[in-house]
Amino acid sequence: MNKSDTLTNNLPDTVSGHLSSKEHDAQFAHWLDSLADVPTPAPVITEVGKVSEVGDGIAIVSGLARALADELLLFDCGVLGIVLDLEPDRLGVILLGPSEQIRLGEPVRRTRKVVSVPVGSALLGRVVDAMGRPKDGLGTIATTLIQPIEAPAPGILSRSAIARPLASGMTAIDAAIPIGLGQRQLIIGDRQTGKTSLAVDAILNQANTDVVCIYCAIGQRGDAVARVIRALEHGNMLARSIVMAAGDEEAPGLAYIAPYAAMTMAEHFCNQGQDVLIIFDDMTHHARAYRELSLLLRRPPGREAFPGDIFYVHARLLERAGQFTQEAGGGSITALPVVETQAENLSAYIPTNLISITDGQIYLSPRLVRKNQFPAVDLGLSVSRVGGKAQGPALRGVAGNLRVTLSQFEELEDFARFGTRLDDATKARLTRGTAVRNSLRQAERDPQSVLEQLAVLISAMAGVFDSLSETVASAAMQQVRRAALQQLPEVAQRVEANQALDEHYQQEILVMARAVIEKMLIESNEPIGTAATVTGKDQPNSQTRSE
Repeated sequence: MNKSDTLTNNLPDTVSGHLSSKEHDAQFAHWLDSLADVPTPAPVITEVGKVSEVGDGIAIVSGLARALADELLLFDCGVLGIVLDLEPDRLGVILLGPSEQIRLGEPVRRTRKVVSVPVGSALLGRVVDAMGRPKDGLGTIATTLIQPIEAPAPGILSRSAIARPLASGMTAIDAAIPIGLGQRQLIIGDRQTGKTSLAVDAILNQANTDVVCIYCAIGQRGDAVARVIRALEHGNMLARSIVMAAGDEEAPGLAYIAPYAAMTMAEHFCNQGQDVLIIFDDMTHHARAYRELSLLLRRPPGREAFPGDIFYVHARLLERAGQFTQEAGGGSITALPVVETQAENLSAYIPTNLISITDGQIYLSPRLVRKNQFPAVDLGLSVSRVGGKAQGPALRGVAGNLRVTLSQFEELEDFARFGTRLDDATKARLTRGTAVRNSLRQAERDPQSVLEQLAVLISAMAGVFDSLSETVASAAMQQVRRAALQQLPEVAQRVEANQALDEHYQQEILVMARAVIEKMLIESNEPIGTAATVTGKDQPNSQTRSE
């Protein structure tokens, strides 16, 4: 077969039919012209490097001179990595998977993408990892929306003043250290002081609101995360929450990106005008994971061996929270980062960084834990710099003297430990201070409404519980809480309408509390005593019981 026959056989059927020689040549020329008009496919360029070093959670890659910072790389084994260090002949990459799967000399390819996670309402009620992949065994997440985990913080003109309260359900916080929607409030304290419990209770108290909650566990054990999920299920809040878990058994790179991924999920809801509460538990593990990666990448260490940009790492995350204007979506992101101290050292590097970044801190004292005071909030070292403007007028009017009362009581309590004989007035002040401090005690998973908090606080500061023992007073406070919800509809309406309580309504609360206590004491065959007055008789020295 000659060349002419070959071309004829490759022609379309309309050309290779029984045609004259001229028609055949014309159609053949037309067919060649049509082939020339077809655009040539663009060449696909794939840049491939290789692994020159592998460490615990990091890899050193060479041969990718055009790779960009924060770009996602794909290793031949399927593990992903993020470019963290750019040097002329090497790339420092943090791994988002097990480093045991990577071998020296393994090919590495550029993806020309940054780390992105799925966002949207399909994530509500799910447990995911730092990449947004499901970990709860409930199947894939039905969402097509994907956003990068890094985003610039909104500017000043996109923000508005914090003016709406976020009720935590805990009297010590809502009364003395109020939190506003859009605030960044640090939860700080030693180990086993109740930091996670306080954050979870704040989530559970949003059951009757429209706030979307995100719990980001960084470096936590699996059983600790499972307890949080169980608490959210029992509190009917898991359906409106997202749980992101980057455990200590996973790659440190996942712990590093987890809070940024959680913030991206929060921003999606915020841009739709919703209020979001996000918990970072905890930032100490996040800082340690970043320090580990930085030291393995041979970055120069600074104070406490942390890299020099650790402040920026946390600041660029928390600056994305806030209350935003209607033009910027109208939503809010309230961030509650958790940080752990050692031996009550508030001046350590990471705690002081986060204290300066946030709008206030809630300090949980181990000394109060030893006194069985839960939540162990130290009002002297806790502060809310912007939440007071968002606090409701009813609580603001009652809790104005709370800090002063407790501060004076603690000074007297320390003085009384010397065994000095005290006059009747001093004993009465000690008794009153003990009752007020006991009114701030609260069981775990027992959030209180604003009306309940007001009823107990007003009663305690008026001396209603002064003549009762600690055990009887605790039971009386529970009774007062229940009675307030049932017998004070007008007060509840004023609280809901964000109005202050004048003397008339406060007296109504006191009358109700005295009647409840009198009835309780009669039913329990206890002596009634003087529950509504302060006397000069010797009262039991309650400071010994609280130690």
